[in-house]
Amino acid sequence: MASLTIKNIPDNLYEHLKHAASNHHRSINSEVIVCLEKALLPTKASALDLKSSAQRLREKVNKSTFTIDDIDAAKQEGRA
Repeated sequence: MASLTIKNIPDNLYEHLKHAASNHHRSINSEVIVCLEKALLPTKASALDLKSSAQRLREKVNKSTFTIDDIDAAKQEGRA
């Protein structure tokens, strides 16, 4: 595993990091790794997040735009 040395960390940033590490019951090193992972690695959206996003999109769509008959007619037209 690689190691990293960080120099010239501003005092106030170090204090925030130290406080966050204490609140999360982690070492400062572990807290830095968690912060880097959150900032740099992609995260998977939870099922609840995806559901909420889908619901917001559905609300934006005009529900009366297409009827089932319109869709069936478009399918038939495309097959001709």
